[in-house]
Parts: sequence; structure tokens; C-alpha cells
Amino acid sequence: MCTLALLGTALSVGGALAEGQQSKQMADAQARAYEQQARADAQSAAFEQGQERHKQDLLQAQARAQAGASGVGMAGSPAEVLAANARQGQLDLKAIQYSSQLRQNNLGTQAAISRFSGRQAATASLFKAGSSLGSGLAGLYDPSKAVTFGKGAFPPAPRGLSTGGLY
Repeated sequence: MCTLALLGTALSVGGALAEGQQSKQMADAQARAYEQQARADAQSAAFEQGQERHKQDLLQAQARAQAGASGVGMAGSPAEVLAANARQGQLDLKAIQYSSQLRQNNLGTQAAISRFSGRQAATASLFKAGSSLGSGLAGLYDPSKAVTFGKGAFPPAPRGLSTGGLY
């Protein structure tokens, strides 16, 4: 019977530890997925910025061509319009970059939270395993079979016999 109780305790302790490690592994995998998503977002934003830059270059070239075709010189208002368009284009590019950076920061934070949760689960499993071990060992204790301290190791001598000074 004692063997079955010990086996049950060992299984309970092992299960608690395995559960904690599995939770930690899942949290680490989730963190890696968040980090991969952040890298993909950075690449996507870089591509989007390149596309926007190309679009702006085409619009600027088109505006210069229209101004030249109309016979208007590039000085004065047309130059100011082109400069304003260029400034707006830069703002658009920075907005793409800023938005991507916010998403990357958010994903990085989620990865850190996931890793922290995994560490917490692993730590909690150690406490759960310790509790299971303590409960299991306490369940093995049988007071009727316990050794009592404070009494002699030898039975008392029968009455009338000399103990030779032992008692």
C-alpha cells in the first residue's frame, strides 16, 4: 500500500513539473511568434515606404512635366507647390515608419509578457510539486506505527527482578 502511495506522489510531483515546463515552452513559442511578427511588420513597412517613395517621385515628375508643358517657369508658385508636395511626402513616409514602430513595440511587449508568464508557470509548478510531495509524504504517516521518543529502548524488567542498575 505504501508503494502505491509513493508512486502516486511521484506521479503527482512529476506531473506538476511537466505541466510547468510545458507552459513555459508554449509561452516561449508564443514569444518567438510575436518577435517573428514584429520582424515581418518591419519588412512590410520598409516595402510600403519604398512603394510610397516611388509613387511620390512619379507624382513630382508628373507635376514638373505639366508645369514645363504649360510654359510656366519652375520659379515661384510651381516650385513652392513641388516643395510642399515633397514635404507632405516625407510626412507620409514618416507616418508609415512610426505606425510600424508602434506595432513592433507592441509585439515586443507581448513577447516579453509571454516569456514572463512562462517563467511564472515554471515557478508555480515547482511550488505545486513541492506541495504534492509534502501532501503525499504526510499521507504515508501512520501514527499507530510511529516510533515514540522519550521511552527506553528496552522493555521494563519484570517485577521482582534486579535490573543491575540499568533502570
